[in-house]
Amino acid sequence: MKKLGLFGGTFDPIHNGHLHIARAFADELGLDTVVFLPAGDPYHKDTSRTPAKHRMAMTELAIADDERFAVSDCDIVREGATYTFDTVQIFRQQFPQTKLYWLMGMDSLLQLHTWSRWQSLVKLADIAVAARGSDQLNHAPKELHEWLGRALQEGSLHLLKAPLSNISSTEIRKKARAGESMAGMVDRRVERYIAQHGLYRGS
Repeated sequence: MKKLGLFGGTFDPIHNGHLHIARAFADELGLDTVVFLPAGDPYHKDTSRTPAKHRMAMTELAIADDERFAVSDCDIVREGATYTFDTVQIFRQQFPQTKLYWLMGMDSLLQLHTWSRWQSLVKLADIAVAARGSDQLNHAPKELHEWLGRALQEGSLHLLKAPLSNISSTEIRKKARAGESMAGMVDRRVERYIAQHGLYRGS
């Protein structure tokens, strides 16, 4: 059975930390493909997020060298609010014989109980978490306790063992605004794209 990882985010911009985590997920879980899912433009007015067309283009540039990586505009083309459950359901319908993994950070996991239809979501896909250890699970809200215990026992919750990156999109945007080099933080093609399109200059 093929294994597909779904990696959602604003990717504003996508950086080497995202790529590092995606490769670590692919290696540890044996994923055939990791699909990057840039978030769409907010359905309520929010000028702080770079337009989706630019974030999509930067993601395409950043992942070009890894044959295991792909990008989807699934969350961009949908109108209105987009929910993770709906996204995963679309992929489940498209790939009924594929094992799905939703890739996320520990902060997101600890908020999972606030997500729309989260209990249905975890039936559609395994959850894989970029974590600095399992100790943080001790701080999980009580709404997640029963599911966490069951998921860990069943093996449907996976904690990434690889070290995490400290690169942040916020820091990259600050460097872009100041005209500073982003070498080592983003793919060189992404850095060129940011410069060519004058992104983050006014942010």
